[in-house]
Amino acid sequence: MFVFPAQIRDLAILIARLGIGIVFFAHGWQKLFTIGIGPTAAGFKAIGVPLPTLSAWFAGLVEFIGGAMLIVGLAVPIAGVLLFLDMLGAFFTVHVGHGLFVSSGGAELVIALGVGSLLLAAVGAGLYSVDHAIAANRAPTTTPHGPTNLP
Repeated sequence: MFVFPAQIRDLAILIARLGIGIVFFAHGWQKLFTIGIGPTAAGFKAIGVPLPTLSAWFAGLVEFIGGAMLIVGLAVPIAGVLLFLDMLGAFFTVHVGHGLFVSSGGAELVIALGVGSLLLAAVGAGLYSVDHAIAANRAPTTTPHGPTNLP
């Protein structure tokens, strides 16, 4: 079985995090700052999203903050799951029954972003991330006499 070298794998994770994170960040920004929560909630209400104001806040904050977290690689498993749940909600409340293609209101973007987020949650942030830097700083160092930075 072919396996990519670790550096290539980590570069691929970085590229995926950046691409998916930027799209989510932009959509969250749009809901929170460009369009605004009030008009976003009104739009959600018009298309039948339950609890439209709460849903608008949830989607806006999760997409904005979660997208930023993917971009920098911070708490990627948590951000990935929350973004997946956001897209699952979008799928079932807005896109189901409209086919696959975005041009007809379909779910292709929601599916791609959702499963991409879930995959990142499963594989983690990779080497080029805040998560890795935090983990590296917490790893115990060892000497011939055992760990040196344990409590």
